[in-house]
Amino acid sequence: MKTEDLKALQAPLKKKYSNDPQSAVITLHASGKLGEGISCKVDTGRALTQAGLHPATGGDGTMLCSGDLLLEALVACAGVTLNAVATSIGITIKEGKVRAEGDLDFKGTLGVSKEVPVGFQNIRLYFELDCDAGEETKQTLLKLTERYCVVLQTIVAATPVSANIHALKK
Repeated sequence: MKTEDLKALQAPLKKKYSNDPQSAVITLHASGKLGEGISCKVDTGRALTQAGLHPATGGDGTMLCSGDLLLEALVACAGVTLNAVATSIGITIKEGKVRAEGDLDFKGTLGVSKEVPVGFQNIRLYFELDCDAGEETKQTLLKLTERYCVVLQTIVAATPVSANIHALKK
């Protein structure tokens, strides 16, 4: 996609959201169904994904770990965002790769140690690019990608999450 095409595609949306700020507020949904053993089947809208215990917590490794899914969501969002930003500021990317790594200490998850936090302790996001940009422009690309990546900003901002239990509707 060319810069002009992206701007033309987004211009009416930006105008709409400027004129009617509430129209920009969208609620995304995800759902799953508890599966056999210790698993959860998640409907991604494109396929059914089954998540289960990581081998470090007793899983057999045949199902996806939700930590992997979080990193995959980060990679997907960051990749799309980087590509959109590059297009927007006129950088041509010939080829690119995105990779995320996260460190977990399962002593927290398994309740072995109350001092060890549950969740990722560090997450690293890497981009490898073959593009026509100089170092300064690449740093601008990185900064804008970090700024506009929804998943990255959600993680960094430690967005509040509420949880509730309701009776299953049959």
